[in-house]
Amino acid sequence: MSKRITSTFLIFSTFLTLLCSCQSGNTSIDTELPRGIWTAEEANAWQAEQGWLVGPNYTPATAINQLEMWQEETFDPETIDEELGWAADLGMNTARVYLHDLPYEEDSTGFITRIDHFLRLADKHGIRPLLVFFDSCWDPFPAAGKQRAPQPHVHNSGWVQSPGQHVLKDSTQYPRLQRYVKGIVTHFANDKRILGWDIWNEPDNMTGPSYEAVEIKDKVDYVLPLLEQAFAWARAADPSQPLTSGIWAGDWSTHAGLKPIEKLQIEQSDIISFHNYDAPEDFEKRIQQLQRYNKPLWCTEYMARPNGSTFEGFLPIAKKYDVAMFNWGFVDGKTQTIYPWDSWTKTYTDEPTLWFHDIFRGDGSPYKQEEVELIKSMLKSE
Repeated sequence: MSKRITSTFLIFSTFLTLLCSCQSGNTSIDTELPRGIWTAEEANAWQAEQGWLVGPNYTPATAINQLEMWQEETFDPETIDEELGWAADLGMNTARVYLHDLPYEEDSTGFITRIDHFLRLADKHGIRPLLVFFDSCWDPFPAAGKQRAPQPHVHNSGWVQSPGQHVLKDSTQYPRLQRYVKGIVTHFANDKRILGWDIWNEPDNMTGPSYEAVEIKDKVDYVLPLLEQAFAWARAADPSQPLTSGIWAGDWSTHAGLKPIEKLQIEQSDIISFHNYDAPEDFEKRIQQLQRYNKPLWCTEYMARPNGSTFEGFLPIAKKYDVAMFNWGFVDGKTQTIYPWDSWTKTYTDEPTLWFHDIFRGDGSPYKQEEVELIKSMLKSE
């Protein structure tokens, strides 16, 4: 009996010693909790060190979607290197880039190696990317392997959602999504080459006429809790970079009037991000509405010329309010985003007179020289 008492006493004493050591910082045992959501003060202090952030939503011209960009067989560092050089020549210093869960499931080590290769190329050109984990837009049925050829003259005819519909509806697959998010953020949590993490692109997007016939009607009911979990997974890896997810449609005039998913996006984001493809007046109104959160603002999608969303209309306003800007598209290629969204319902047989997105042709020549000169003049002065 005395031996048991002695043993119990020794165990209890050891526990107290470890506890005291942890509290005094004299041990290597990690007892720190992951950081919380950045306060407005923390977010603004971080943003003050970044300068004005401007860049494209970037996919190489040789990739129809995220899978073709990142899978080993079609990863194209030569094209990426060349095209990011064109971005740097404009004075751009960032790019928003989509990842996908399937390459991580197929080969997590290889995927991380390719991300690191991409980061080396981006860093070479002074570009720090914002990496996107999930996306609710376009095709709900992604499949690894060889991707289909572009449908002629159709905007984003091969872009795919992440996670796909079958995974979204199957909670037994959520642990692998957790491994994907935590694995990548943990690996790059202190990598200064990365600007930040965009957790989910347009999470409540129902795909419009492109895939609405096969989209699940209660999609948001699945996405909302998973989005909250995804923020928690990323934050659990204790990243030094900010987290965000951009609101993109609806009435933002009051916080109370936001949809539940928009409230979650705003409340969980270290930096507030949003999309706007409307006229400059609406863009400025949206900025003014979101200023109530007293956090830095990033416009992570804009620039649809026929809509009035242009570089000449938006960049001066963004600079006035110090809003980071990520235009959609960069080089005309397999995504075919020079064509408008209505190319899913309207037939096009040739290049549109007015491009919808993108800045350069495949050979690097500008679509509009005056546009390129404007971007350079605004960014070279930074």
